[in-house]
Amino acid sequence: MTDILNHIDQGVMTLTFNRVDKKNSITSAMYAALADAMEQAEQDAAVRVVVIQGHETIFSAGNDIADFLNNPPAGQDSPVFRFLRNIAAFPKPVIAAVAGPAVGIGTTLLFHCDLVYAGDNAAFSMPFVNLGLCPEAASSLLVPQMMGYHRAAEALLMGEPFMAEAAQEVGLVNRVVPPLELNNYAQAQARKLAAKPITSLTETKRLMKGGQAAHIKAQMAEEGASFGRMLREPAAKEAFGAFMEKRKPDFSKL
Repeated sequence: MTDILNHIDQGVMTLTFNRVDKKNSITSAMYAALADAMEQAEQDAAVRVVVIQGHETIFSAGNDIADFLNNPPAGQDSPVFRFLRNIAAFPKPVIAAVAGPAVGIGTTLLFHCDLVYAGDNAAFSMPFVNLGLCPEAASSLLVPQMMGYHRAAEALLMGEPFMAEAAQEVGLVNRVVPPLELNNYAQAQARKLAAKPITSLTETKRLMKGGQAAHIKAQMAEEGASFGRMLREPAAKEAFGAFMEKRKPDFSKL
């Protein structure tokens, strides 16, 4: 799987989106590779921290639309839902390094990371409504918790991008750095964590996140059911059809 690079060094597993020519859009096979890597990292005692990164110009454009339409999620055991469950329940620290656009799941996966560093060119967006769909990855729960309801409503109902400084202001991003320095900075932070006692890291994370684990799992399941239903409805068909035909969607009769 060359579209997802997996490298382990000094206790840090680095997962790199490596499909820059396709804006790091994520296919079903890439989700499977990410899910497998998270399972490997959880079981491998040599891995103490996971870093998820992209290119200095693009983190991820979200789902590869053509692949998504050809291979829609088929239930909760599909690769995308397996990856989301894995990252949500992952016991060790996860760091994300985000430069350039982070669209859809490229943003929602960040709410399950422990530290997020962004390039000053980062642009976050969750345009699910614009595609005739609903949020996923428990973002309908986690975004209002982090941002407050009104900012969350703007992000999820309007679906428009917000930049790195705004993401830092609401707590999604820990620090903003120049894009060319971003991945190295995230690696340095990961090595600091990897040098700490793993039992202390995992127990601290468990205590911080344990209280909402069941809520996240339930929200993911409810979102997944709604997402699957809405994917078959007219609004989504119009949105995806317009995307493939490179035209503006028309929802006026829906």
